[in-house]
Amino acid sequence: MDLSLLYDAKGCHVPLAEQIAERINQLIIDQKLTENDKLPTEFELMEILDVGRSTVREALKILVARNVLEIRRGKGTFVCKHPGMNKDPLGFAYMQDKMRLAHELMEVRTQIEPWTASLAAQRATKADMEELCGYCEKVTDMDLPERQHREADLAFHVCIAHCTHNQVICNLTPIITHSVQVFSDISERIIRLKTRISHQQICDAICAGDSQAARAAVLSHLEANRENWEKIARESAEKVSTS
Repeated sequence: MDLSLLYDAKGCHVPLAEQIAERINQLIIDQKLTENDKLPTEFELMEILDVGRSTVREALKILVARNVLEIRRGKGTFVCKHPGMNKDPLGFAYMQDKMRLAHELMEVRTQIEPWTASLAAQRATKADMEELCGYCEKVTDMDLPERQHREADLAFHVCIAHCTHNQVICNLTPIITHSVQVFSDISERIIRLKTRISHQQICDAICAGDSQAARAAVLSHLEANRENWEKIARESAEKVSTS
């Protein structure tokens, strides 16, 4: 079969490098390659796919751009930690109105996070709980520098998602973590004491296996965030009106 003559569903010609990228992607799936698994060498891929080196290299570049592969100099080509998952999958960075973005992300978080915490409380293993407590300890450390606090806060939310052992939730986590980041960027004055208390309540409920308490703790945490966000929004609007 002549790969150069393949067309997509709309009748458009599919470039050879794109076709080979899809075949390499299927190879990863078929061989069940996961994080840090090494791909065959360029020469081996040339033999497997029956194409030239330039085509293989172009196909690899496509998959690197899609966050499926990463090239490590002197070591080879490896599968990424989260194949196909971009850091900003929904293009939040390009949304200009950050105050509106923070508000709308908060609406999404209010629907997703309480249920996620409830499920985490039902499914978290002992190892999960230990990891969650470790992140919680960092978040509740009042002496932690602001940057490190943000990193610990993000890791805490990611860990809750992992406690559900639901791959879809884990893949949706970037929405939640980006919401935390956007809110932190807007709010230069995170109320550390409230954050410390709410995160500890969430952690305690999950580790106790209390799904209702976990849901309630997350809702309380989000409500505090919402109130803080609205206060900042009002202050911002007042500055604009008086300037």
